Amino acid sequence: MNHLSNLRAKRYLCGKQTPMLKAGVLGAGHLGKIHLKLLHQSNKYELVGFFDKDQKAAQQIVEEFGYTSFPSEEALIAACDVLDVVTPTIYHYAVAEKVIKAGKHLFIEKPITQTVAEAEALIALAREHNVKGQVGHVERFNPAFMAVRDKIENPMFIEAHRLAEFNPRGTDVPVVLDLMIHDIDAILSVVKSKVKNVSASGVSVISETPDIANARIEFENGCVANLTASRISMKKMRKARFFQRDAYISIDFLEKKVEVVKMKDAPKEHDDFAMILTNAEGVKKQIYFENPDIDNNNAILDELETFADTIQNNTEPIVPLEQGTDALRVAMQVIENFKQL
Repeated sequence: MNHLSNLRAKRYLCGKQTPMLKAGVLGAGHLGKIHLKLLHQSNKYELVGFFDKDQKAAQQIVEEFGYTSFPSEEALIAACDVLDVVTPTIYHYAVAEKVIKAGKHLFIEKPITQTVAEAEALIALAREHNVKGQVGHVERFNPAFMAVRDKIENPMFIEAHRLAEFNPRGTDVPVVLDLMIHDIDAILSVVKSKVKNVSASGVSVISETPDIANARIEFENGCVANLTASRISMKKMRKARFFQRDAYISIDFLEKKVEVVKMKDAPKEHDDFAMILTNAEGVKKQIYFENPDIDNNNAILDELETFADTIQNNTEPIVPLEQGTDALRVAMQVIENFKQL
């Protein structure tokens, strides 16, 4: 049973006895509306309401869904136990700072902030005010990734492609912070080694910042990750492949499918249908396939609800502020490489 399944089991056993946390959403744009809907549906939270600077848009949400719109950030923060920050990235630090200083728990969408310095300041504030924080790296909760995460052991080469069709909504940040950071975070979560070197190249096609980028991340243990992200593709793709000793693991984040190919020493006696390879030294290996069960889940709901469990049980968030900062730090190294071109 994986970590997320354990958390689900705990919710099933004790969810009825646990009081609901009062939650509010700061920022009610495209993603904010999704968070509002899921928090409203959740049995872990009581949705208190939301705040958005665009009062006209806020009124439309009130009329369409019946959620409560608050007159200010401060008023919403005061009424809640947990704040879900889904504002544009440029406002993340200022909003999160208010949340933490008010002593309220913080769920904040990726990227955690605009700069590493801001992210580190939030970490220090959260420790000072004894509040918990989680960053919305939703691919950690993708059922395909969850199904094979424990099978990824000491990968030495990783390749990831994240391609999206053009959407003006995401062009306020470089493609690295919009798309590639998902794969950076997922890779950092499974490679147990420090980053040694980052090299990258990027091209601006439509936007002022790169729309397509490639990065090579080298780790101290010798692992190499090659990442490509594009927001001007003709088709969508979100795939990652992990190569390790005697195993190849492929994850399709978009289709929520996995492929696990493993090798073991070939038995002396095998049937005619067994896939046997012989290397140059004469060692025989048998190829076999594993088909892990993939749960059908709502990844955003799971990341929000497991954060509620974290608060109620006083445990470590699955994606703490520190790990959101690590992903941002590597992403910024990629972006710095663009400036040197």
